Amino acid sequence: MRGMNGVGESLRESAVFNFNGAVTMVIDDSPFALELTAQAVLGFGIKVRHSCSSAAEAIAVLRDHPVDLILVDCEMPGMSGYEFVRWLRRSGLEPNAFAPVIMTAAHVRRSKVSEARDCGANFLITKPFSAGVLLERIVWVARDARPFLEVGDYFGPDRRFRSEPWEGLERRSEEIRKAEFEAQRRASIEL
Repeated sequence: MRGMNGVGESLRESAVFNFNGAVTMVIDDSPFALELTAQAVLGFGIKVRHSCSSAAEAIAVLRDHPVDLILVDCEMPGMSGYEFVRWLRRSGLEPNAFAPVIMTAAHVRRSKVSEARDCGANFLITKPFSAGVLLERIVWVARDARPFLEVGDYFGPDRRFRSEPWEGLERRSEEIRKAEFEAQRRASIEL
């Protein structure tokens, strides 16, 4: 799905996906939700290789086994799904630190969407979800070519989805410095 350095290739719209060999992990403290998710992905050819009932159990598996896709519940006792994703992204475990992560949540408020984005997850879906929605999101993360970024305490896929230029006031310091440098360069050329 994604290279170890997090840079995926763009895929054709007509690309056919064979998920048969994908190593998938599902993490959920609810045995019912764990089984339901495993059955949903099995319907489109993905066999769950690692079913974990806690983040601690998942961490133990991830230290020894590479995975291609992780589906994790946001709210779990002990270490939450958000804390787990932050740990994963900062773990240094290659290729697992770059594995696509789809988070699931029973109640999604705007703050949960922001928290999922800010912890380094690729996507958040609401439970109960249909198999079709889950498949759409899995294909979406397989096609996702956003690079991984490390900015402050964030490490994960670029949180920006749009590539068109921003029309408002620029606030990113690196872009401001770049614009100032370009202006100085143009001014020195014109002299």
